[in-house]
Amino acid sequence: MPHSDAPAQALAWAHTARFFTTASQLNQLPAGDLPELAFVGRSNAGKSSSINTLAQRRQLAFASKTPGRTQHINLFAIGPKDAPDAYLADLPGYGYATVERGAKLRWQKVMADYLEVRRNLAGVVLLVDSRHGFTALDERLLDFITPRVSNGEIKLLVLLTKADKLTKREAQASMQAAQNRLASLATDEADIGVLLFSATQRTGLEDLAETLHAWMQAHPRLAPVTVPPDTSSSAEEPACDDASDACGDGD
Repeated sequence: MPHSDAPAQALAWAHTARFFTTASQLNQLPAGDLPELAFVGRSNAGKSSSINTLAQRRQLAFASKTPGRTQHINLFAIGPKDAPDAYLADLPGYGYATVERGAKLRWQKVMADYLEVRRNLAGVVLLVDSRHGFTALDERLLDFITPRVSNGEIKLLVLLTKADKLTKREAQASMQAAQNRLASLATDEADIGVLLFSATQRTGLEDLAETLHAWMQAHPRLAPVTVPPDTSSSAEEPACDDASDACGDGD
């Protein structure tokens, strides 16, 4: 296939994303060896918008009315309908103090365990608001995953979101600052990237899709896992209302 077809192929693959399951504990995640491509970032960094734009589905990932309420890992199957070849993992947003402390500590522990030991994790997309750069919480998360990134166990893409709100000079400065920060993680084994992204203007969308598609293809795995048909319209999909904490982070 000509190289020029690669973006279209990657986008078509990304458009197959559909809701699969919600897990509040690691033992509720699917078994098997399919790669998981995790999206994580500070609440209001634009995580839900990025996932929805990538999948071209307006409400695949939900934005909670109360930022920081998500206490689950939401998985979206991607690839052939009856035998997906990867999952997108939507991890809880962080940075808001509106959640009861005990509950917050519980889901932060689940997320930390996922990032530290989940064997299926192939890569992490860390969403950072391009207007503000790495916050203290972003730095903590980056430090946490550095061992697995540096030894090549997982790949890393920093997605500088909301780039449409920057001037050209500001965008260049944001990119340069991120590259400077990530330089300290570079090793012969590490696979690290940074990308300016805008969900509203679709800036960086093709590059994001191509990156994830390449991660999926590079991840070693055994036989494909057969899953039930898409249940995105069923009652099992997390509803987004004030009584539910199974929604995506606020954008």
